[in-house]
This record gives sequence, structure tokens and C-alpha cells, in this order.
Amino acid sequence: MTEEERRTGADESAMNRPLAILLSMAMFVLVVDTSIMNVSISAVVRDLDTTVSGVQGAIALEALVSAAFILIGSKVGDLIGRKRAYVLGLLGYAIGAAAMTLAQNLFAIIVFWAIIGGIGASLLLPAMQSLIHGNFEGTAQKKVYALVGAAAAIAAAVGPLVGGFITTFLSWRIAFLLEVVIIAVVLSGIKLVRDVAYTGSRAVDVVGSVLSVVGMGGIVLGILVWQEGGEFVLAILATGALALAGLAYWLLRRKRQSKPTLLDPDLFKSKHFRLGISQQMLQQIALGGLMIALPIYLQMVLEYNALQAGLSIAPLSLSMFALAMLAGRWAGRRRPSTIVRAGFLLLVIGIGVLIPIVPRADSGWYLLVPLLIAGSGLGLLVSQLNNYTLAPISEERVSEAAGVNSAGGSFGLSFGLAFAGAIMLAMLAYTFTSMAQQSTVLPPSDKDRVAMALEEDAEVMSNTQLVEVLAGEPPQVQAEVVRINTEARPLALQIALLVPLIAGLLGLINSLRMGRLPDVTPSSAAEGMTLG
Repeated sequence: MTEEERRTGADESAMNRPLAILLSMAMFVLVVDTSIMNVSISAVVRDLDTTVSGVQGAIALEALVSAAFILIGSKVGDLIGRKRAYVLGLLGYAIGAAAMTLAQNLFAIIVFWAIIGGIGASLLLPAMQSLIHGNFEGTAQKKVYALVGAAAAIAAAVGPLVGGFITTFLSWRIAFLLEVVIIAVVLSGIKLVRDVAYTGSRAVDVVGSVLSVVGMGGIVLGILVWQEGGEFVLAILATGALALAGLAYWLLRRKRQSKPTLLDPDLFKSKHFRLGISQQMLQQIALGGLMIALPIYLQMVLEYNALQAGLSIAPLSLSMFALAMLAGRWAGRRRPSTIVRAGFLLLVIGIGVLIPIVPRADSGWYLLVPLLIAGSGLGLLVSQLNNYTLAPISEERVSEAAGVNSAGGSFGLSFGLAFAGAIMLAMLAYTFTSMAQQSTVLPPSDKDRVAMALEEDAEVMSNTQLVEVLAGEPPQVQAEVVRINTEARPLALQIALLVPLIAGLLGLINSLRMGRLPDVTPSSAAEGMTLG
């Protein structure tokens, strides 16, 4: 028996299978959570007597909090222990899920699910990465990374279906209660986890941490405030942009002074890393835009229940899962940049075909082919971008680089969710007001009332909801407002789909730059770090 065979056998015997399964269950909950929320929008709006924009804002806020705090969450894990950070992250997520089972208003969802749950995710992801690295070795470590990555992919694929089924036949509250149960099972096995000691510097870059939160938070929060018709939007956006610029300056200055930094700016000296991060962000912007526009379209325009919406979105998630699994096998000697280019091209084609279909579709079946195409493109991107981004990073710095990669992806997702939703509501308000003013049926007083109402709260409504709101109006006014709503919503959704389309086009252009760089073989550590 060779030395390599003996080492492989030792790795296999050291494989802690119960721990590997529990880590996979934790990742499954982390990913499936947002899918459940997306397909349950109409049920949550109805049960809590809230608005689509409010729920959409909460979804974007949860992704934003996760992105804004993930770099800080990694440092917190270094200081208090990765095992403790892992437990706190799971508890934060459990609090968010429990709040969803009991919530009576949107405020509870924003505080407990979006903010506390988002902070939980920011602690959980980097801690999980470190614990896998410290609890498993060699072949076993690679297998656990693959198992946890597969759990994430399966959750993304089946999340809309599982969430839709439970919401339709039971309740969306039951779906989140099941998350709490899974987390309880994961925590019951916490004794299986061996903590991983941190031997690096324990100094904290407080200024860098604050600038990162204010920077990413300001950009997305400004969009959400704009969506809700709030004030000081430009001031919030400008604050976010200035904070990000200040962060870049601060990190470079601290690096020159040989002082601790939130993240090492030298990571960005690698063109592969810079391009990989930007491509990851663009992919997530596109995914976020699709995952907010499509559920709203299906539930508010076609008036589908959660299961029907989940089934209609399934071609996107299932094709993404299938291609991500298959691409690694048949990629062979094809360059990663070539596969990434094909992925963005398919994504652009799928969305490009989808946009003209939206006003004409009266069934989710019309979306089948474009969603299969777009999902296949996303699957190709998922199969390549993590390894491409981390390939040039040395083994001792790959964990930090993976954290930056995760933060970039989470920020892209929150930006896509927020921006697509805000654009959709802004376009809806403009189109609805314009069509109302041009109407020959509505009396002048009703035209002014519509304009004032939309200025205060633009909202996506199904025709059924609108008829209930207009119950006291004359029949001709009801019919005219419903007609305007029927024509205005598809146009607003088409404009929202331009967000993922533009992200896909930018990614396609970026992939040409990737093609001009030489390929880099990932280190064994980089190949594992695919949890972001």
C-alpha cells in the first residue's frame, strides 16, 4: 500500500459522518429560508395585512445585513471562538424563524427575521467554513465541503417547491417552524464539534468595520428608502458611496502602517480575484432581481398561490442545480473563462426572451423555456466562479478571501433584490398615474386621488385585491382602475427585469477580460471553500 493510499484511508476513517450531516442540515436551512419567503409573499401580505413592498424590503434587508456584517462576523469568530460563533449564528437564525411563526406585523419580521437572522447568517457562514477546515482533514475535508455545498444547491433547487407546498396546504408559519426544528437538531449535536483555535492577531479594525457596514448598508438602505417614498434618499446613498471609498483608503493606509485591517487590500492585487468578485456580485444581482420580480409577477399578476408560484419558478432553480452539478464533470479542459462566458450568455438570452413574454403570459408555462435557459446559465456560473476567484490565493489566506467573496455575493443579492423591487414600484407609480391622467372614464377628482395615493404608497396589487379596495366606487370607475392596473403591472415588471439583464450583460463583457488572463490551478484549500 502506498503512502498516499494509507493517508486517504486514515482520512476516511477520521470522517465524522454525523457532524458532516449536521453541518449540511445547517447550510440547508440557511439557503432554503429566503426561498420560502419569496414564494410566500402573497400569503404573508394577506395574513399580516401588510404590503408587497414591505415584505420585499424585508427580504432585501436580510440579505443586506448578512453582507454588511459577514466580514465582522468572521473576526468575531476569531475573537470569541468559531464554535461559539457557530452556535450564536444558529440561535440568531432560529430566533428569526421563530419570529416568522409568531409574527403579527411587518415590524417583527424586519427586526427578528431580517436583522437578527441576517446577523446570525453573518456569524454562521465564516464559522462553518473554519470548523469544517479544523474538524476534517485531507479527503474527508473535501468530501464535507462537497456535501455542504450540495446541501446548499439542493436547498436552492427545491426551496421554492417545498416552501410553496407547505404554504399552500399548511401555512408559511409551519415552514419556518420546521426551520426551528432543524436548527434544534443541529444544536443537539454541538458536542461533536471541536473548536478551532485562532492564532492570528486579536486586534480589531473598528474604523474599517464601521465603514464596511455604513458603505454597503447605505447603498441598499438608500434604495429601500426610495422605494418606500422616504426622504433624504440621495444623502443616504452618498453616505454609503463615501463610506466605501473611505474604506478603500483606510485599508490601504492601515496596510502601509503595518496595522491590523478588516481585510487585506493586497487580495485585490490579483486580477483573477478582482474579476471573480465582480462576476460573483453581478451573478447575484441577476439572481436577486429574478427572485423578487418573478414571485411578485406570479402571485400578484397571475394570482398564483405559493405552490403554483414555486412550481413556475422551479425550472430556474432546478436547471441551475443540474448544470452546476454537471458542469464540473464535463468541463474537462475547457477554460473557466469560457464556461463563465457561456453562463452569462445563456442568462442574458433567457432574460431577454422572458421580458417580451411577461405582458402576454396568462400561465406560468409561458416562462418554462426562458427560465430553463437562464437557470442553465446561472448553473454554469455557480460551477466556476468560486474556484476561479479563490484560485490565485495562497492557502493561508484563502479563508479571508472566501469571506470577502461571500460578502460580495451577499451584497450583490441584496442590491438586486432592493433595486429591482424599487424600480418596479417607481415604474408602477409613474405608469399608473400617467394612464389615470389620460383616462376618459375617471372623473378629475379620482385622477388626483390616484396620483396622491401612489405618491404616498406605490403598491403592487392583484386585480382581486384592487376590486376589494374599490368596493364603494361606481362600476365604471372600478372597471377602469382594474384595466389600468392590468396594463401597468406587466410594464413595471418588464422594467424590473432590466436589472438582472444589465447585470448579465456586464458579466458577459467582464468574461471577455477573464479570457485574456492565464488560467490558475486552485489550491486544495481553495477548491473546498465554496460555501459563499
